Amino acid sequence: MGPKRAYIDLYVLVPYVVLCLFSIVMVYSASGDYIHMQMGLSTTAYMWKQMVFVAVGFVLCGLTFMLKLKLLRKPGLLGGGMLVTIGLLVYLLIKGKVNPSSAINGASSWIPVGPINIQPSEIAKLLLVLYLAHMFTRRERDLNPGSLMGSAKVLRAPLLMVMVILALVLLQPDTGGAAILMTIIFVMVFASGLRWQMGLGFIALGFGVLGGGYYLLITRMHGFLATHYQGRRLLAVLHPFAMQRVEGKQLVNSMYAINHGGLFGVGLGNGTIKLGYLPEPYTDFILSVITEELGILGGIIVVGMIFFIVWRTMLVGIRARSTYKALLMYGIATMLFVQTTFNVGGVVGVLPITGVTLPFISYGGSSLLILSVAIGIVLNVSATEKRDRLAGVTASGQLDVR
Repeated sequence: MGPKRAYIDLYVLVPYVVLCLFSIVMVYSASGDYIHMQMGLSTTAYMWKQMVFVAVGFVLCGLTFMLKLKLLRKPGLLGGGMLVTIGLLVYLLIKGKVNPSSAINGASSWIPVGPINIQPSEIAKLLLVLYLAHMFTRRERDLNPGSLMGSAKVLRAPLLMVMVILALVLLQPDTGGAAILMTIIFVMVFASGLRWQMGLGFIALGFGVLGGGYYLLITRMHGFLATHYQGRRLLAVLHPFAMQRVEGKQLVNSMYAINHGGLFGVGLGNGTIKLGYLPEPYTDFILSVITEELGILGGIIVVGMIFFIVWRTMLVGIRARSTYKALLMYGIATMLFVQTTFNVGGVVGVLPITGVTLPFISYGGSSLLILSVAIGIVLNVSATEKRDRLAGVTASGQLDVR
């Protein structure tokens, strides 16, 4: 039926490539003046780095697209990856305790390796999707037994390792990363074939814990919040203008940028909020720069392209003829959707600022490279499914609708 590349899903590939190339332009626009004034660096320093990240991301995406999916299911690779990730997260936890000054924006989440910083929580997101998809598929026949206790026993081992990773990420503290991981777990558990009563039980438990914790933080622990960085960022969402000189500075200036840009923006490169008013405008608040320079319309187009990839990924999962491939697609779509929602929500002030980057656009290597691998997996599954369906038509003379 021809090479796999003949069946590549352009509805995923084109938006991905456009967003990555657009990120180079916006990182240059958002970082150039800022890093020159604040750090004394060349105005193109971060642009060149982002170009390298994008190029490496394209290579990783292509390699992931070409490999056989069964390689991603090797127990040694998955188990080893999980153990290495746990080891890196434990190292960050110890590093944060021994050397508190190493924390960036209140969290010890990065490991410097030469000219780049590796963020293990980003690796954990995709690895979690691969691990849960494999474990749930391998134990698929046991996930819908006559009793809920039977399902609980089946889930005990994989979920225990997953919860260890979740706890380690939360202790950094990386609340945004932990929330994304938790959502991935819930979606994949619910989509795995588990009895609906138990799936709803997991979701209700998760929302209950999050809702109860949020209520306690707001009503009972105001003093604790006021003395801890992550807590003050949460309070800044509730009272941004009262805290505009400290943790509310990013949110207040983000609102100013969106208002200044209006519907069509002030023009690419002409924004003023990036000139020292908005800290690190090229990272998780790059959408503020986009909306100021290209308008709310430009921001909607960018976010819309990301959500289009999410929709297409979900569609590939729905059409997939194997549980493993479907779970992979649901997990990756959830990862993209929640990360985008958290970033946009933080920028406009409807969600706490968690430091979550805007997929494909924000400056940085860890997120872009992991997302590129994820897109490679989506393209791989989509092309494989399309080729197999066409092969079924050729062999039988009629459409295979299994």
